[in-house]
Order: sequence, then C-alpha cells, then structure tokens
Amino acid sequence: MYQIVRIEDMVRVPAEHFNEELEVTLKKILAEQYEGKLDREIGSLITVLDVKSDGIGRVIPGDGAAYYNASFRALTYKPELQEIVEGDVIEIVEFGAFVRLGPLDGLVHVSQITDDYLNYDEKGQRFMGKESKKTLENGDKVRARIVTISLKKAKENKIGLTMRQPGLGKLDWINQKEEPTEKKVKTPKKGAKK
Repeated sequence: MYQIVRIEDMVRVPAEHFNEELEVTLKKILAEQYEGKLDREIGSLITVLDVKSDGIGRVIPGDGAAYYNASFRALTYKPELQEIVEGDVIEIVEFGAFVRLGPLDGLVHVSQITDDYLNYDEKGQRFMGKESKKTLENGDKVRARIVTISLKKAKENKIGLTMRQPGLGKLDWINQKEEPTEKKVKTPKKGAKK
C-alpha cells in the first residue's frame, strides 16, 4: 500500500552547502540518504516530498558541518498481506514469474499462476497452458494477491503472490468475456416416445 509518512531526523549539512537555501539542501541530502531504501516499518521509501526545519544548526567541534533537526514527508510503499496488486511481468523462469510492484518485485510460483497445467518455454521465456493455451510472458500486466511477505533489505525481500483466485491473473485473461458454450441437443427420431 502506498502511503505518506512523516519522518524526523538529524541531518548533517557539509560546509560547502552553507550558502544554499536550507530546506532545498536538506531535501537533497535526505533524498540521497533515504530514497530507494527499505525499512521494515515503513516499507520502501520512494521519494522525499517536502522538508521542514527550525533552521537552528548545531556544530560539533572538529567537524566542519552543521547539524539540523528536520521533519519531512515521504511517499512509501509497504506491501500488506492479502492486498490485491497489479504489476508487470519482468522475468519468466522455470519456477515462476517475477512481477514488478512499483518499487518492489514479487514472485508468482508456477503452481500459483493458473489452475491449468503450464509448460515452460525456456527459449520463448513464457508459460503456456496445456488445455487453455493461455500464455504468460515478459511485459504482461497481471493482477495478483500478496500471500507472503519477508522484508529484509532492498535486494533480499521476498513477496509471494498468487493469481489462482477469481478476478486475478493476466489482465487480458480477466478482461476476456467467456463466450457461451453451445449445447448440443439430439433431435428425437420420428415415432420416438417422449
């Protein structure tokens, strides 16, 4: 879930930035420190929106910088269990499909893609349903449910997804309207009893 959070921090401003506007400098420094980082409590920090400071710098003897208390708002993304998400398939491997969920990636294990048996086409980098002939490949847009979350570091997080529930799957599959199946009715033979 995307959310806006408020964070407070002490920011070190090197002397070469003393002649610049304080809040602009603080925002630039905070962006370098926080953007793209993953925190278990707030999730992945996407961007620093705005910064406020009391403007009172503190100096430490022997350090050529000033330290400012700063309060800033940031846009974050933290996945929630059972959340329905949409994303793009970014990689197909033998055991499943990796899906980009904004700043994080999730994995749909092959057993959680569809009820149909799937064949893996290594050369074509795709899955194909044995009976349905539905395909899943790089670039496809999908809707899935988050079923497991393990947030550690940006490169070590694990988000497990499923697409085996009604309303989930490749968006093209969801949007296809099922064509009504024709029922074959035998015509009674002449003279047959009803």
